[in-house]
Amino acid sequence: MVNYWNKEAEVMPRKELNELQGKKLKKLVKYVYDNVEFYHNKLNKMGIKPNDINSKDDITKLPLTYKNDLRDHYPFGLNAVPMDEIIRIHASSGTTGKPTVVTYTKKDIDDWTELMARTVMAPGVTHKDIIQNAYGYGLFTGGLGFHYGAEKIGASVIPISGGNTERQLMIMQDFKSTVMTCTPSYALFIAEFAQQNNIDISKLSLKKGIFGAEPWSDNLRKTIEDALQIDAYDIYGLSEIYGPGVSVECEEKNGMHIWEDFFIVETLDQETLEPVGPGEEGILAFTTLEKTGLPLLRYVTNDISILNPEKCTCGRMHVRMKKVTGRADDMLIVRGINVFPSQIEHALMQIPGVAGYYQIIVDRDIIDSLEVKVELSEETFSDEMKKLEKFKNNIEERLYTILQVRANVELVAPGTLPRTEGKAQHVIDKRTKNI
Repeated sequence: MVNYWNKEAEVMPRKELNELQGKKLKKLVKYVYDNVEFYHNKLNKMGIKPNDINSKDDITKLPLTYKNDLRDHYPFGLNAVPMDEIIRIHASSGTTGKPTVVTYTKKDIDDWTELMARTVMAPGVTHKDIIQNAYGYGLFTGGLGFHYGAEKIGASVIPISGGNTERQLMIMQDFKSTVMTCTPSYALFIAEFAQQNNIDISKLSLKKGIFGAEPWSDNLRKTIEDALQIDAYDIYGLSEIYGPGVSVECEEKNGMHIWEDFFIVETLDQETLEPVGPGEEGILAFTTLEKTGLPLLRYVTNDISILNPEKCTCGRMHVRMKKVTGRADDMLIVRGINVFPSQIEHALMQIPGVAGYYQIIVDRDIIDSLEVKVELSEETFSDEMKKLEKFKNNIEERLYTILQVRANVELVAPGTLPRTEGKAQHVIDKRTKNI
């Protein structure tokens, strides 16, 4: 039986959904033209007036929006309403500069809660579940986003936030948590911690995990599912577009449904930023059809994915996106070759004996060097030196086949590489200038 939160919206026929998006887009363009100086000026410069937008297909007439646009108007310069109508403020971590600040009206919070209710139920979670929410609470959108959506469907929510893994497992055992929400990196760490402390995973009540906030491969999914004995589902979102709840996998695990009555999604060519067709890989761009505090036109995420518009066997009509394979701005250029960290993870997770932790180090002397530290499982690490050398060589050959650039692999002991309670930092680029 398929669980729907809002069945009418989730199975809306494609033609009806397209028409709804067109009406909402027309209304949105007039709204930002009248209320956001940045867009008013942009549209005027392009010679576009709100009356020029009459259908969803007209979206290509509109300007693209970038993260730097939010930073250039820090903190509240892109707001469409005065601050006395803003009831919530979130922000990104700001590790690469000023944080991107996101503001919400009462309507925005209500809409986000609706999106998260759908998102929590799509993987089969119901009001009978006990959800241990280990996403961070605070300026990060993950914790509160999940919290409101889970409460909306009537589930029991444990707002434990991230960290304190020993306590996480105690609560998991004592409160009989059935669903875990956190980053995939932290889920892997929890499984490892449980094993090291002789906690019998099979005696937990945990059945499902909804993991996101960082790209992760299907091979890592299998590792987590085996380690925690659960079904693991992918979720996608970004703080600029509400937060979590933009898309999620249903129980079919065949792509993440994007809630298209709230968003228009496009895939753009990585070089030209022109739209590409369904089934072609590109950078995701989102237009927010309902946001009133910080509405965005064609926001370029830099996340790389593929869209599938076909009806899902679960009955939902909303377009599905494949797992994000990486970020255009995370791409490394090593000796002239484009290298994505996700390619390395995908290769490593297919190799028995790799523990699931790795670190990529790029440096430059005369030419670029690529080093990959690979943490071994206990069983593999105990093998004799000759076997380990062969194992190392096999990994290097597999990476070369995929990347077409040589990487020096260093095998490290179990527990050596850093663990994280949030997003994992897999890449260290020591080069002094961009290439």
